[in-house]
Amino acid sequence: MTMRYLMTTKASSRTPDESLFAEMGKFVEELTASGALLATGGLQPGGIRITSLGDEITVTDGPFAEAKEAVVGFALIEARSQEEAIELARRFRKIVGDGESEIRQVFGQ
Repeated sequence: MTMRYLMTTKASSRTPDESLFAEMGKFVEELTASGALLATGGLQPGGIRITSLGDEITVTDGPFAEAKEAVVGFALIEARSQEEAIELARRFRKIVGDGESEIRQVFGQ
């Protein structure tokens, strides 16, 4: 049985270059071929926040955090265990360098 995990990443200190793109391309190809990678992508800086309080709905344009704290990308993966998801995140961090990622199990369909 596999579980789905959403891995998010904040901005990295590594400047993207051809080497980074090549390493990340190999990693993505490997995860895709194994069936572990379901989706991946970058996120628009800023975004839009929707909040509700009673009958009032408020729409606010971002950004909401400092640039170094903003989530800039995601990967939706399938893994047999939390430990396997952590190992994939470790491999990702080794490629992109210093920074922060987060893993959350996804429930439901």
